[in-house]
Amino acid sequence: MAFPVPTHLPRKKNARDVATRILTKVSETPLKALSAIVASSWVAELDDTIGLTKTQIHERISSNLPDFERQLATSVSVQERLRSLSHNVDGLQDSISNPHSGLIPNLLNSLISHAKVAQETADARAQHAALSHLLHCRNELRRLTRLVEKAELADATMACASLGRLFADAPEPLVRSEVMADMKRKCTALRNRTEEQLLDAYSRSIVVSEAGFIVRPSVQAVLPRQLHNGTWTQSMIPSDSIDTTIELPALLAAISPATLFTSLATLRRDISHCVEYVLKQPMQIYDTTIQDITGVIEYKLSLQRAAPGSEDPTLRLSNLTSIMTFLNEHLFPNFPPAERKSFVLSLAAPVRTAILNLLLLPNLPSSLSKLPDFLKLTQNAVEAEQEIIVNLLGDSSADRGIKTWVDWVGQHYERQRRADILDKARAIVVTPADDSTAFRAEVPLVVEDQPIPVQEDEPVAVNGKEQSKKPAPAEAEDSSAWDFEDESDTPNQSEAASIDDWGFDDDVPEPEPEHVVDAPEPSEPEPAEEPVEDDPWGWNDDAEPAKAEDDSVWDDAWDEKPAAPAPPTAPVPPSPAPRQAMGLAKKLGAKSNPQSPALPPPSFATPPPAPAPAPQPAPFAAKNPPLARRPLKPVQLTESYVVSSRMKELLQLLEDILHESAELVFSGILNATSSGSPGNTIVQAAPMALELFRALVPVTNAALLKQSPKEPMKFSNDCLYASQELRRIVAGLSGPKVAARDKLEEAVERLKVLGESWFEDAIAREERLIDEMLDRASGFMDTTQQERYDECEEAINDVLQRIRRVAPQWKAVLTKSRYYDALGSIVEAALARILGDVLALEDITETESHRLSELCRILNALEGQFVEDPDQPSFVVSYVSSWLKFSYLSELLEASIADISYLFEEGALVDFEINELVKLVKALFAETPLRASTINKLQQGHPVR
Repeated sequence: MAFPVPTHLPRKKNARDVATRILTKVSETPLKALSAIVASSWVAELDDTIGLTKTQIHERISSNLPDFERQLATSVSVQERLRSLSHNVDGLQDSISNPHSGLIPNLLNSLISHAKVAQETADARAQHAALSHLLHCRNELRRLTRLVEKAELADATMACASLGRLFADAPEPLVRSEVMADMKRKCTALRNRTEEQLLDAYSRSIVVSEAGFIVRPSVQAVLPRQLHNGTWTQSMIPSDSIDTTIELPALLAAISPATLFTSLATLRRDISHCVEYVLKQPMQIYDTTIQDITGVIEYKLSLQRAAPGSEDPTLRLSNLTSIMTFLNEHLFPNFPPAERKSFVLSLAAPVRTAILNLLLLPNLPSSLSKLPDFLKLTQNAVEAEQEIIVNLLGDSSADRGIKTWVDWVGQHYERQRRADILDKARAIVVTPADDSTAFRAEVPLVVEDQPIPVQEDEPVAVNGKEQSKKPAPAEAEDSSAWDFEDESDTPNQSEAASIDDWGFDDDVPEPEPEHVVDAPEPSEPEPAEEPVEDDPWGWNDDAEPAKAEDDSVWDDAWDEKPAAPAPPTAPVPPSPAPRQAMGLAKKLGAKSNPQSPALPPPSFATPPPAPAPAPQPAPFAAKNPPLARRPLKPVQLTESYVVSSRMKELLQLLEDILHESAELVFSGILNATSSGSPGNTIVQAAPMALELFRALVPVTNAALLKQSPKEPMKFSNDCLYASQELRRIVAGLSGPKVAARDKLEEAVERLKVLGESWFEDAIAREERLIDEMLDRASGFMDTTQQERYDECEEAINDVLQRIRRVAPQWKAVLTKSRYYDALGSIVEAALARILGDVLALEDITETESHRLSELCRILNALEGQFVEDPDQPSFVVSYVSSWLKFSYLSELLEASIADISYLFEEGALVDFEINELVKLVKALFAETPLRASTINKLQQGHPVR
């Protein structure tokens, strides 16, 4: 529905009216078409339109003639009234604005006259007020000047305050006047002079210094200074005319609040310094009262140093009490009430802190003998806190810091002793190890005596075929060397089991399990001389024979004879040398290389006391008659190893700690004062000292431990020695010392684990180094090329030299059992790597087989590292499980397929896996029916005998 348009609104005009249409036609008509006819047509059209419009107008008027006449009359009336109104307005304008008789000009003149009179009146009143106020200010300024010149400081201060209020209340016109600014400058100068006089009087009334305290209840004022030609000079008033004294309370009240606050803060600082000065050293105090000729009284407290060490620390508390009493009687009552309480209370904290930090803490004893005297001092400190801080200074709060500290004095004493002990332990731990002061600790071992044959000079011959020996478990070897308590696994058990497994129980009786006894407390042996590093045992085959003194590296440690002659240990029959394969020498001799040596039988021998003998292959059978036996007797053997001297100091410190804690408990001194159990804090220092050792030594000696192969082993020895000695200490704990048992037992295990881990890490690091050296061999491939062969040979020689360099260093510090374990581990790592690389080769030519065999034989020189007696075979197989396998590998590389088949049938290759033998045969020999049949034989498995 459309919105209806209201009737009173005008209608929309036709946008296309006549004029617009004609103008549009004119604009659209081109110039050439324009002519008189066209123009006359446009004019005629306009005339027609005008005539039509007139006609419509007349018709409209005629149709509404009454309305038209009414509107016309109304228009004429409006015109008449407009003319009359205009005339009246012109007359009114003349009566109001006429310059001579008009209303507005007359009114403005009257108002201007009135304003002028009012302004004159206001100016007169303001001038009167300003002059009156200025007169008042001048009078006050003159009065202030007189007071200042007469040194009446209290009244001058009040006059300054009054004049300041006048300046603040000055009328507005006077504030910006020059005379007021001049008066303000003069007032400021007089106020500064007054403040200067007050401060001077204050400095003479209250004097605090290292020499003592001086309090003057009243002082004589001095002449003020005046500014003359840019310099301050004394007033021209004769000094005889000045006889003004000012009392100390009035003096303090006259000082401005800001200046008084600063002065009291300085006084508080000086009093605190004096209190600290008295508590730090012995002092003598003299209290005197002096009155001069003018009648001025002076209270003086003199401080003089006493001879050092000539007085008891409790006298310092008495001196402090005397000082605070003096101040409470002669100084504090003079303070204004608003500042008195706050100032006195502000001294409580510095005094309490000074007593604690300068008297109690520095005198905290470092030994139990001095503790009773210190407890008396603490009781006196509690009494001094009550008398000084509570009674004199009025600090009645619940914070009794000194009493609280004294209630826990036992804990404070023990904490300080623990800190001192740990500092001493740290000094011991971080001290660089000195090889000249190191000593050799003995490891007692109890083993069963072995049966002795009837004919000791006759060798025991055992026939059989050679076969690999499996190594004894590492746990058994380690426990035989170190675990002396509560352990039942011994090398003898492993040895007995090995012999029984291979059929030697008919010849050698099965020994009883050895009985382990507790390690006796080691005595302090003489410090051992530093072992010679350059091949002390003469193990290097290519080196010159070692000197006589080099043979004694372990004489005092491994082969040390007890004071009393011990029964001789029966020698264990050496294991039989394996028999060479039948016909192998002939077959090897018939090969193209006549220089190739015959297959050497790897030697077997009984190892040192710790390791178990190698189990023998099944083909070995005993053919000798049984040995004559004698009853088994326990024989105590000892091994020794190098220990740093600092371990002895550290363990002695630990025992001293335990003894001190027990002595503190038995003394009963702290039972009445300590809230906790006496001795518990000190005894904690024992395991903490060991924790410092475990934490600091690897850090402070990190560079040395990384560079030297011997240092990690020495640190391992230190840890294991500490674990062993600590176990003895723990076993002897009793009474109050038992509180440390759990921590010390935990430390025993941690030290043992730490020692073993460093031992194993040192071995692992050497194994990684050897592995890196063998990486240069690149798997021993292409050895037919002379350059590659030289690289492989250099790598193996480097491994050999590295082992020879490491061996004497380890030998100088380790026990025999641990030394051979460590040496055997790195030799085993080298052999296993070479075995793996060689057996991984898929094709080995005849030239390569000869060269690989030559490379393998380089490491045969390591067998000399496992020989102690040149007349006895080496015991390398006891520690290097791959030795026989490695030894056979060098021969198999040059052996014929018949030799390999024969050795396999005789059970001499049991160390090799079947797939390894198969792969080796395929790599060495071309594909022939003989190789195929040999491989089939190998794949059937090792022969069972």
